Amino acid sequence: MRLRVPLDFKGARSQRTPNCLPFESKHNAPERLEFVRSEDRPRDTVVGAPVDGQPAVAVAAAGAGAEPSASSRRWRLPRCCVRVSAAQLQKALWGVVMVVCVCSSWAGSTQLAKLTFRHFDAPFTLTWFATSWNCLFFPLYYIGHLAKSPERQTPRQRFRECCRFFGDDGLTPKVFFTKVAPFGLLWILTNYLYLQALRKINTTDASALFCCNKAFVFLLSWIVLRDRFMGVRIVAAILAIAGIVMMTYADGFHSHSVIGITLVVTSASMSALYKVLFKMVLGSAKFGEAALFLTVVGGANFVFISFVPVILYFTHVEYFASLGDIPWAYLCGVAGLLFAFNILVNFGIAVTYPTLISLGIVLSVPVNALVDLYTCEIHFNTVRLIAVFIICLGFLMLLLPEDWDKCIIQLSTRLRKRDEPAEGSGEPGAATGLNWNRRGRTSMSTFAH
Repeated sequence: MRLRVPLDFKGARSQRTPNCLPFESKHNAPERLEFVRSEDRPRDTVVGAPVDGQPAVAVAAAGAGAEPSASSRRWRLPRCCVRVSAAQLQKALWGVVMVVCVCSSWAGSTQLAKLTFRHFDAPFTLTWFATSWNCLFFPLYYIGHLAKSPERQTPRQRFRECCRFFGDDGLTPKVFFTKVAPFGLLWILTNYLYLQALRKINTTDASALFCCNKAFVFLLSWIVLRDRFMGVRIVAAILAIAGIVMMTYADGFHSHSVIGITLVVTSASMSALYKVLFKMVLGSAKFGEAALFLTVVGGANFVFISFVPVILYFTHVEYFASLGDIPWAYLCGVAGLLFAFNILVNFGIAVTYPTLISLGIVLSVPVNALVDLYTCEIHFNTVRLIAVFIICLGFLMLLLPEDWDKCIIQLSTRLRKRDEPAEGSGEPGAATGLNWNRRGRTSMSTFAH
């Protein structure tokens, strides 16, 4: 499910700073983006992982060997025009692609899992099978390392370097059982409870209720990690809780509905606990360290949890007649979509903004609603619609940056200044032109959930 590992864009490992673990993100205030001349452009840093910020991009030259005049240093733009660098535009376009991919993979895995249970009613076996696919994270990361990094390392060298994430001694048995195994159990519980809930309630309710995990992350981070208090996020948490109550009331407190909602809310709570404990115990991780951690979780699941599906089979809790009766196409489809979803969620920040990735998750709710409506599996009464709406609204409110109020004040101030005529300038609209001499500030995002 939606379990991310916080990533550190800086060369060294980040200190544990209080902010929601894997899955909240701090966002910068909107900034005035300006184009700079080619001689002012900073050089890109070539490393194994993306660098902090985005380099400014030069877009034009005044002439070969000629210094541009004062009148040519500004372009006249409409008052409503927004100045955006080429790097920012590229990142935004990648964000659109990521939103579509995240939404498709999350909604697709939910719908396919619901369909799988009609042919193979074994949620824990499906959880174990899908989690085992995490073993592919580090091999895929190493392939990317060989293709991109100028300093290629052997698999053993790269593995040892990434193992420093667990401490000076690396991945020892003590570290495994104290710092890795608990997160593996939380991962399995999150997935298993969510899949169990899909057997009781429809996919729209399940995906909407799971969005409450972001509110739980904020509350736990505020209590455990002493995160900054934000009134807007408290309101978002209240909306999430109100949505849960209204969702329960929508079906008249029937047993199946109450059990399914309880399972989803518990799954969201396990996801939030995973994120906050990860931040508190392990801190932030670089891409290679995150890939290694998820691979270790998948390997431990395959080695140490394999006996559970066997016991469930012989006790006829999750029974199937023969291996030929297992719908392998459905199982591989669910596992593949969940694997793709986790790749996008954990490593998508290399090409776009974390907020856009989170937006893809909440957009899966209306997608699931459309599918459920088409398959006639859901009745959209007024209470259910209001519940889904306020949960999604609370999720979106939690995406606001910490200084969102200052951003709005700055934006309104700039809009007022644009309406006023520029003082000391004979050219209308000169105040809104592009400044060719000032360097645009880079935009940095700390991906701390």
